[in-house]
Amino acid sequence: MPTPDPQLHSARLAAVRDRAGALGIDHVVVYSGEDMSYLTGERMDSHERLTALVVPVAGGEPLLVLPALELTDFSRRAAERVGAAIHPWSDGTDPVPLVAGKVAGRVAVSSALPALHLVPLRDGVDGEVVLASEVIDHVRAVKTPDEVEQLAEAARRIDAVHARMGEFLRVGRTEEQAGELITAAIEAEGLTHAEFVIVGSGPHGADPHHGVSDRVIESGDIVVVDIGGPLPSGYHSDCTRTYSMGEPSAEVAESYEVLQEAQRLAREAVRPGVAIGEVDAAAREHLAAAGLGELFIHRTGHGIGLGLHEPPFAMPGADTVLEEGMTFSVEPGIYRSGQWGARLEDIVAVTADGRRDLNTGERGLRVL
Repeated sequence: MPTPDPQLHSARLAAVRDRAGALGIDHVVVYSGEDMSYLTGERMDSHERLTALVVPVAGGEPLLVLPALELTDFSRRAAERVGAAIHPWSDGTDPVPLVAGKVAGRVAVSSALPALHLVPLRDGVDGEVVLASEVIDHVRAVKTPDEVEQLAEAARRIDAVHARMGEFLRVGRTEEQAGELITAAIEAEGLTHAEFVIVGSGPHGADPHHGVSDRVIESGDIVVVDIGGPLPSGYHSDCTRTYSMGEPSAEVAESYEVLQEAQRLAREAVRPGVAIGEVDAAAREHLAAAGLGELFIHRTGHGIGLGLHEPPFAMPGADTVLEEGMTFSVEPGIYRSGQWGARLEDIVAVTADGRRDLNTGERGLRVL
């Protein structure tokens, strides 16, 4: 979880209030999970039970509504960091009126709030309920220098795992077996766990979200390896490299060179003041010019921080204007269904005059 620094969390609360005030929001309802973790330093997941932090935008004491069984040292520390009062509720009690009775006007709620709570909250509020994406997501998207350094450290550790991939990918070994070795290496690097491990060999590489299987890696396979895991602070890593089990065919080698150049052009497009959709366009247009555009079937990137996938998103037409401190992946790919695939992914941070590549490992098609 994030470092429990009271000044840090007070500053984040102030930034949410400032942003909400500028958008005409009267109250913000923060749900448990990543938004709660960002503001208070504690995630406080409570499954189907409602946990919410009610923030009056114009000032005044926030209120932390949570199940009585979650009234622990963790939740008390969370409340203290943002100066919140605590209102516990017991099973058999409807918690929604506890929140609805404290808000009015334009009420922005975390986008992760389940319909189980959102629908009755909307019905019980004296005012308008809107999503808090333009408030919380925007504040979370602009990272502090310390957050960027934590993401850079997470990237360094996942790069170290990719540097050892020759130990893990072997002809005759299954994807699942390779994945187990990769998972152990991720944990050995000091990341808390492997958030995901994709080992897409041969035709499985054409499935961007494949995972692992009992398929045996064969000579000549192209293998897509996408891996990541968080630091103990909660900040994530996410990096994809593509490997060739033996010398690749001319078609694969040439296509990968185009992909690598597309990714370079997209990274080069990253700078303050640019709409993130232009980053997507830089990769997409280069692939299209080479006749590979139809093989690029997903967005170019996603934000990363306490969430593995969070705003901003680099996709066609996205108009989020890049600001210093924003961090996101740049990961174009090409996928020939039933044959092979390739993807190249790095995390970048927007700097005052351009970008910083947080992943620094070899980007070429590595022959094993």
